[in-house]
Amino acid sequence: MQQFLFGTFPYIALTILLVGSVARYERDPFTWKSSSSQLLRRKQLIMGSILFHVGVLIIFAGHLFGLLLPIEFYDALGVGHTTKQLLAAVGGGLAGVMALIGGIMLAHRRFTDPRVRASSSFADNAILLILIAQLLLGVATVFVSFQHLDGKEMAKLMAWANGIITFDGNAASYIAEVNILFKLHIVLGLSIFAIFPFTRLVHMLSAPIRYIWRPGFQIVRTRRKG
Repeated sequence: MQQFLFGTFPYIALTILLVGSVARYERDPFTWKSSSSQLLRRKQLIMGSILFHVGVLIIFAGHLFGLLLPIEFYDALGVGHTTKQLLAAVGGGLAGVMALIGGIMLAHRRFTDPRVRASSSFADNAILLILIAQLLLGVATVFVSFQHLDGKEMAKLMAWANGIITFDGNAASYIAEVNILFKLHIVLGLSIFAIFPFTRLVHMLSAPIRYIWRPGFQIVRTRRKG
């Protein structure tokens, strides 16, 4: 199970993410949207959305540069393992709390406002709750990180991430002994990658450019008077 979850599942999840996203964009470009409910109720959306999105962007950047860059890169810069562990724990913790507060605000709005709730699909509700669960796990790992300021846990996670992107068959073994919270966080994160193409999360990939020029017109019905 260790080998499957941390040695095989990452490639399954990433393949579904890539192929599924391309297929959805090519086959159903008009479903490629965030399905904003701002018109239904603006109050509480703005603050919650800002906290959530800014927090998630910081977390994403932290994971990208913190896990995928080889540990030798930080050694060459003279950044010690303890320093990197502290930066990751403090920065990631603050961003995680920010995103978590924003996510809870958005969830409260989505589940308590009748109009927003009525316009929300099962997938909309499910992915928001899954993201909140992932943020909770992420914040929980911060407390574990403070117990390992020597950086050894961090080094294991970096070795695993680099092992995955370099197709190292032993990658799964590098995190065999890490805390269970890290493992749950990784598995849920990979699961989010796998369901990504089938949810509103695809709008994250829209920021760069292309779908602004998608072909065709979107028909919107107007309300009849009288």
